[in-house]
Amino acid sequence: MSHDTSRPFPEDFLRPDDRSPVEGIDETFVFTFDTYADDLGAGQQWSRWEDLEALMRGPEPRPDWVVTSSGAIDTELGVLKTGKEADVFLVERSDPHDADGSVVMAAKRYRDTDHRTFHRAASYTEGRSMKRSRDNRALKRKSTWGRQVAAGEWAVSEWNALRRCWELGLPVPYPVQIDDTEIMMEWITHDGETAPRVAQVRPEPSVVQGFYDQLREALLTLVQAGLVHGDLSPYNTLAQGDRLVIIDLPQMVDLVGNPRGMDFLLRDCANMAGWFRSRGLEIDEQELFGDLMAHAF
Repeated sequence: MSHDTSRPFPEDFLRPDDRSPVEGIDETFVFTFDTYADDLGAGQQWSRWEDLEALMRGPEPRPDWVVTSSGAIDTELGVLKTGKEADVFLVERSDPHDADGSVVMAAKRYRDTDHRTFHRAASYTEGRSMKRSRDNRALKRKSTWGRQVAAGEWAVSEWNALRRCWELGLPVPYPVQIDDTEIMMEWITHDGETAPRVAQVRPEPSVVQGFYDQLREALLTLVQAGLVHGDLSPYNTLAQGDRLVIIDLPQMVDLVGNPRGMDFLLRDCANMAGWFRSRGLEIDEQELFGDLMAHAF
């Protein structure tokens, strides 16, 4: 076959001395890449972030500390807390090629129905509706998220509640991702350690008053959105210094749609009012309840 001199061979683009590419090559064809380890250590796995659908990732805008690198590795650090329906672990997510791209998160893992020691009362799920149109669309498409929503797991309930509360500006951990029955979320710390439960602290009177102001504001935001925590107490609120953080949200109910919505709200008020009275702040749960209901509609 004869050589068409009008079409240069590839070697015509190379210098005769070192056979390297000639200068002036289009930079859009030049790229660099980092190599990652083929094998991971014990307790490690590749981040699943890239594999998850949009509804399985935290709401935007995301905090700067969220690691989204496709080369990130999740390393198990140990158990943080055990519970009746779920255990919480600490997991570090880091990119080996980004020294600053590392974060420790809390991973809440719900047990399957065969390994739970406590089953949620059906009263929590009464009147629960699919208010999010995107969840309805996911169900119709039968996507991964749609199948997870259809399963009705408590992990999905907590994930939706966390996302909703974060979008409302409430003091809750940022929800990073949900994958099957595991929710990864912000690890709430104080002075480098896990923030204590409110039930465990004895703050100064000024801090107690600040906690109450924050609690009232959070409850007002919830009821104005038609929501009730449903299981609020000093044991599922954290004291991050002088900041109050609300956790454990899988049983969140609709204030009006659930027949016991107002009963749950009154119980939430009573649980928290009792703690404030024990710390010297005279709070009446009936007055708090009435105040909230006055702003609910």
